[in-house]
Amino acid sequence: MKKIVFIAMMVFTVIAYSQEKKNGTIYSEHPAIKTVEAMEQAFVQGDAEKVGSYLYKDFKSFSGLSANKDAKGTSKEDYLKGVKNWHDNLDYFSITRSKGAYPDALQYKDGVNDDVIWVQTWSHIKGVHKKTGVKIDVPFHRLYVVNKDNKIVTLINYFNGRFGDEIGKSFVERKNGTIYNHHEYINKVRRMIHAFENNDDETAYGFFDEKARFRNINMPNGTSQTLEESKANDKKFKEKFKVNSIDVRGYPDYLNYALGNAKIVQSWWNVRLTKKLDKEEKEIVVPVMFIHTFNDDGKIVDEMAYYSDNLLKD
Repeated sequence: MKKIVFIAMMVFTVIAYSQEKKNGTIYSEHPAIKTVEAMEQAFVQGDAEKVGSYLYKDFKSFSGLSANKDAKGTSKEDYLKGVKNWHDNLDYFSITRSKGAYPDALQYKDGVNDDVIWVQTWSHIKGVHKKTGVKIDVPFHRLYVVNKDNKIVTLINYFNGRFGDEIGKSFVERKNGTIYNHHEYINKVRRMIHAFENNDDETAYGFFDEKARFRNINMPNGTSQTLEESKANDKKFKEKFKVNSIDVRGYPDYLNYALGNAKIVQSWWNVRLTKKLDKEEKEIVVPVMFIHTFNDDGKIVDEMAYYSDNLLKD
């Protein structure tokens, strides 16, 4: 039986290896890689003449994300015009290798690409648009074809260019909804806050959706609490502190955003507390900012609180 199993394993191994076929060599260091990275740094410096020295006369640049089957690509002349555009419009412009990544040079032996080297890079492009202040910090992948004279023949770009949309939109003023200083949602927030002030937790929590999430600036990023978890924390809080008064600072705002129809109330408060210590009591004032998000049914679905946790410590 063992002999049969052994033979079966050997047959499987032979079959597996028979399906493999070498098609060239991959290099982590190669003159073509140096050419590609030197061109990119010349691009960052805005030196179009130097960039052009690395490009073949019939150079073409393409978007790897385009669905246009008839795309002719960007010519060398037009590509070099873009060098100045990027340099002149960005502060803090840089192109660097992505963390942990490095370029590969692929020398194929397939009868088609034998005379060229394909270089693939994984990089980060960063900068701040001078006019709009839009920050660019995106990863991008590039494929280069480098000929035997070490000139770049083809460039194919893969990256998310949505930052360009934001830059374009930022050249003109655009309204994004309406701000109210009096609104039913503001009334609900005030009633909810003062219900907590008066230890009427049942009324206070009645303004929240049962699936509401609760967060504050002192929590680990990306974490939140459920309604039941928030109730439990409030119970523990009241064992250590007595709420004397919660007083509004300035006035709340209700922001009804056009984008996504978000419904948000921002409010600012002074929470006056008495801290219950072992042998004495201590009165403190904690400034708090709340951001409450409402759903279409007028229930609060998200609460974000900003305050200094240090004020509550001994």
